[in-house]
Amino acid sequence: MSHSAPVHELGVEVSGGTLAAFRLGAERASAPLVIAVHGITSNSRAWLALARALDGRASVVAVDLRGRGASNRLPGPYGTAAHAADLLALADLLEAEDAVVVGHSLGAYIVARFAVEHPQRVHTAVLVDGGLAIPGSDGVDPQVFADGFLGPALARLKLTFASRQAYYDWWRGHPAIANSDVADADLIAYADHDLIGSEPELRSSVLEQAVRGDAGELSGATRSAHRLEVRAKLLCAPRGLLNEPDPMQPLEHARAWAAEDPRRREATLIPDVNHYTITLGAAGAAAVADVVAASLP
Repeated sequence: MSHSAPVHELGVEVSGGTLAAFRLGAERASAPLVIAVHGITSNSRAWLALARALDGRASVVAVDLRGRGASNRLPGPYGTAAHAADLLALADLLEAEDAVVVGHSLGAYIVARFAVEHPQRVHTAVLVDGGLAIPGSDGVDPQVFADGFLGPALARLKLTFASRQAYYDWWRGHPAIANSDVADADLIAYADHDLIGSEPELRSSVLEQAVRGDAGELSGATRSAHRLEVRAKLLCAPRGLLNEPDPMQPLEHARAWAAEDPRRREATLIPDVNHYTITLGAAGAAAVADVVAASLP
């Protein structure tokens, strides 16, 4: 799939209005389906590199979660229960009965809950750097933890940008993106899909109340991954949200999770990536694509 490959929008009727989802790349009727769910301050274009790396082995449909991207006008409630219900509506629209469902960060918690509630709709759940308890979150007020853990991401939501170029440059300088293998065309597509408003007051489409509504229950949502009874794979990045050497999902925690049900669960470290580049970067997306392809029906 080239950078100019088609993106087809699907409108999904859900509680409160229409959820936006997108088929990334050309559709091949016989291709197995992959449903992709992005992170807490992200959008569907986070999966462009994955769709390209799959190179026709699967048909990728990526959702904009309510409160983000083209779904940012959808009202609450937020949280994994609401997002899982939205995913069910998308699966119904696609007539998906045996899909690989992949989620990154918050998306991994949503995918885990969806797979627990609707195991018959999921062939394999692929959890990308998310799904388990985040180190340091135990016993901490969820909003206090969100302020600390998501501080830079939350700060972005309050910023305005004089031009699209200014937003591209902001992302190019992000500690997780700078000097990485994220394709600039993908970064521009990701940023363009996020921006709303008009110059010189462009801003992110992500609603802070949606982020806080989701972050406020993550400590409870982590239980879903431990209740999975479908095939599941957890992919860990060795570096964090700011490219720091403190992973969001330590490999030893992922291996302990996999050991709870070794027949159906796997834990894998994707080397030389951080929390962002595991999906946005060329090497990370290729590694995730190989795992997804190996998980197809």
